Amino acid sequence: MAILAPRAGERYVDCTVNGGGHAAGLLERSAPDGQLLGLDADPAALARARERLAPYGDRARLVHANFRDLARAAAEAGWRHADGILFDLGVSSYSLEVSGRGFSFRRDEPLDMRFDPTRGVTAAELLAGSTEADLRALLQRYGEEPGAGRLARAIVRAREAAPLQTTGQLVAVIERALGAARGRIHPATRAFQALRIAVNDELRSLETALAQAVELLASGGRLAVISFHSLEDRIVKGFLRAESGQCRCPPGLPVCVCGATARVRILTRRAVRPSAAEVERNPRARSARLRGAVRLADQRG
Repeated sequence: MAILAPRAGERYVDCTVNGGGHAAGLLERSAPDGQLLGLDADPAALARARERLAPYGDRARLVHANFRDLARAAAEAGWRHADGILFDLGVSSYSLEVSGRGFSFRRDEPLDMRFDPTRGVTAAELLAGSTEADLRALLQRYGEEPGAGRLARAIVRAREAAPLQTTGQLVAVIERALGAARGRIHPATRAFQALRIAVNDELRSLETALAQAVELLASGGRLAVISFHSLEDRIVKGFLRAESGQCRCPPGLPVCVCGATARVRILTRRAVRPSAAEVERNPRARSARLRGAVRLADQRG
């Protein structure tokens, strides 16, 4: 909220509205007439957000859309510009614990992993249709899995005997290939992350959405992005650096005067990390990184 600095009468986009927590915060702080456009790929998340945001009436507009369709959703809502845009990336606690779509390796569920269960291929279909080389590349790129080759071979051998259709079946293959759980990080953590990212095309969607967000922001509008693993954070950090042109102007200036080619000024010198107290209250916050930027004035006015 401090980065977005919501004010009355302004417009905000929550690109991952989920249960509506951030959205409610934005609406409260932009009362009495601030507006919010909330996007989510998951129809179940939208239903929960609709219930939570009902007290705000028509100040909140919710749309079933992946954030890679941010520009289209804003245009259809009649929004030419927004004063603040928020991304809270990754998988929600609801998806892990309640959805039953196989995001968690701690329960035996169907291997789906789609944020939007109405479109795209499931994780089970991806495992069934990928070559060993493709699986190895997927596990290396999206999961940074050191045992990617060994695990890809194990998956191919296992599916020859029977299709991998549940999380329990996949976890058993992973544990045979990489060893049983030792310490805090379960051996299935990286593989499940890789599959989820691939199924939902998360990294390419993020790159597309960030570019659209900067275009949509009004001069002085603010962008805040919360990421939960290094692949996401690397994209956000690199994007903001490129868009800032390494601007060295003081934070209060509305335009860049230092000679850099800049469309944004970075507001967070380093990624903001959760405090020890916050991690104690919410252990899932421990890997969160928050970065923010403000849109500089340009010829659009």
